[in-house]
This record gives sequence, structure tokens and C-alpha cells, in this order.
Amino acid sequence: MKQWNKIFKKHGRVFLKPQKDIPKIVKLFKKKGVKKVLDLGCGSGRHIVYLAKHGFEVYGIDIAPKGIRITQSWLKKEKLSSNLKVNNIYKKLPYPNNFFDALISTQALHHNKIRNIRKLIKEIERILKPKGFIFITVSKKGSIKEIPKEKLWKIKFIAPRTFVPLSHEEKGLIHYWFNKKLLRKEFNNFKIYDIWVNSDGRHYCFLGELKTVKSIH
Repeated sequence: MKQWNKIFKKHGRVFLKPQKDIPKIVKLFKKKGVKKVLDLGCGSGRHIVYLAKHGFEVYGIDIAPKGIRITQSWLKKEKLSSNLKVNNIYKKLPYPNNFFDALISTQALHHNKIRNIRKLIKEIERILKPKGFIFITVSKKGSIKEIPKEKLWKIKFIAPRTFVPLSHEEKGLIHYWFNKKLLRKEFNNFKIYDIWVNSDGRHYCFLGELKTVKSIH
């Protein structure tokens, strides 16, 4: 929480524009009749505002109170509304079973050790309706190489595929590196439609649909 609060206090709205795939994801959600959407790790609100503008019933959750306050202020300015909560996404999520038609999460889910990420995936499965949609972006192996040299992090590995930066604003914040095979394995209760690399070259993006019959990991 401390890292993200510092970042939001320093920079305000960390991102202003939606992730570049969000417009086509919103178009798909509209086509599929999606109404209730959760932004998991909503940060300073770029996707909350975008989704609200497009008529969805939007919910947002983030660990950083400052990020939530920025989002609330942004919504108020745009005369929009959303249901926002400050909460650690790796704890039990404060929503009923089968509550959401869809969930989005950009550059958030990979910030923990894999055992805790797995618990979060189970929570995502719990709160989504059968055939509910996910659009998620996560860090990919080699992503550090894509950072400009003047911002290059020093890192320390604490487990396989798991590291913490030793410098810069995300110092001490856990990162887990995924690959396509691992995404399909960890999200095996979802029909994965596609996995692709984000335009920044540092994140995988994927779109999936929760299966009606779940398998046991």
C-alpha cells in the first residue's frame, strides 16, 4: 500500500488514457450483454471512468486509499458514479458469489508470489457469473529488458520467476513473471480466447470466459 500511495501522491492520475485494448474489450462486453464490471486494482481510475462513461455498472477495488480518492474526484468531475472499495486484492474479495458479468485488471494481478496469485484467481472465479469474462494484463518474463536504460531497475529474485526491484518507485514491490503456458495453467477454469503482448512489450494481455464446469487445480 505504501508504494502505491507514494506513487499516487507524487503523480496523481498515473495513467490518463485507457489501455489500448480496452475499447475493443468494451465493444465485446456490450455485444455480450455485460452490465456489471469490476476493475481489480483500479489505481487512479482511468478504466473506472471509461467504463462508467460507456454505461456499465462499475465497481473498483484497490489497496491505495489515495488512488481511490483520485478516482472519486475524477468521477465527480465527470458527473459519473461507481462503487469503490479500498481493499487488498489478495485477501477475500468483498463481493458475493456470481456477482459480476466481467472483470478487468491491468498490471495488477502479478504483484505477489504465485501461491497468493492462485488464491486471487480462485476469488475471481467465485465472484464471476458462469461464462463471465476476464480481460487481464500481467508482467512477462524479460520485461525489465524493455525498460529504458535511464529507468532500468536493479532487482533481487526471491523465488522462481519472482523478484522485487531494489530501486525506483516500485522498490520492494513483488513482481511475478508469467508466460503463455503458465497463464493457461493458472487460469485453467477459463476458456482463453487469445493471449498477446501489449504494445509496451512488457505485459501479456489475455481475454477469457469462465467455464460453467470448473476443474480442480
